[in-house]
Amino acid sequence: MSSMSGGTDAEHDLGRLLRGMEPALHPGRYVFTTVPGVTAPPGLTPVVTVVEDEGLTLVVEQEDADAARLTYDYVAGWITLRIHSALDAVGLTAAVAQTLAEAGLSCNVVAGFHHDHLFVPHARAAEAVALLEQLAERSRR
Repeated sequence: MSSMSGGTDAEHDLGRLLRGMEPALHPGRYVFTTVPGVTAPPGLTPVVTVVEDEGLTLVVEQEDADAARLTYDYVAGWITLRIHSALDAVGLTAAVAQTLAEAGLSCNVVAGFHHDHLFVPHARAAEAVALLEQLAERSRR
């Protein structure tokens, strides 16, 4: 099995991860929805897909879900932590989730190869970014 380039610079140290994370809020409103099978409907470009026994979970822009007449009940803001976290790093998700939970914010985390992605209630997404920036600042002291 060959290794992909770029994986060796992933950060493992929790302190450096917290100090270096730069939460970036993507524009738009994102929703979680599901469709039968394992393939997204034509015309949809999901930002996340998860194959489950019950069907395919999609995270898509709300306007795309509306155009495709897909149902959803959670509208989220999408935050990317701009630090290359190692997939086997320990503690980053817990620290982020705890910070947001203390403020009464739900957080759905998706790990990409390069970054962690957070989906938080859209109405409070800017607040979530500010809380994460404060966490990073506290970690620098």
